[in-house]
Amino acid sequence: MAQRKSNVGLYLGVAAAGGVGYYLYNAGGSPKVAEKQFEADASKASAKVQEHLPGRGTQVQKEGEKWASQAGAKVDAAVEKSRAELAKAEGKFDAYRKDASAEAIKKIDEADKKIEEGAAKAKSGISSWFGGK
Repeated sequence: MAQRKSNVGLYLGVAAAGGVGYYLYNAGGSPKVAEKQFEADASKASAKVQEHLPGRGTQVQKEGEKWASQAGAKVDAAVEKSRAELAKAEGKFDAYRKDASAEAIKKIDEADKKIEEGAAKAKSGISSWFGGK
């Protein structure tokens, strides 16, 4: 029988990406504002945990701060990755625009040549009526 792989890593990754997306969306795309909002939420959560665990408050606070800094680093990494992908997409768009422009110029030149050939034939035909060549 085939063994089933655990999808815990996938679910955690999706949850982390969703969390990053949530904070970036609420911050209007600003990573610094998103990080501040996340730290504020983490601080509130830490305070609530401290209320329920009076003896472990400082340890939980330190763990919360560590988790918040790690999450902030993940937000920064996600923002940098997004910027790199945007720059890559802009490069592809520029190349496509140049190719399309070159193709359009080629088609215009071909059409212009056909028009000139047609005009030359028409001119020679009209000239032959009046005795010209």
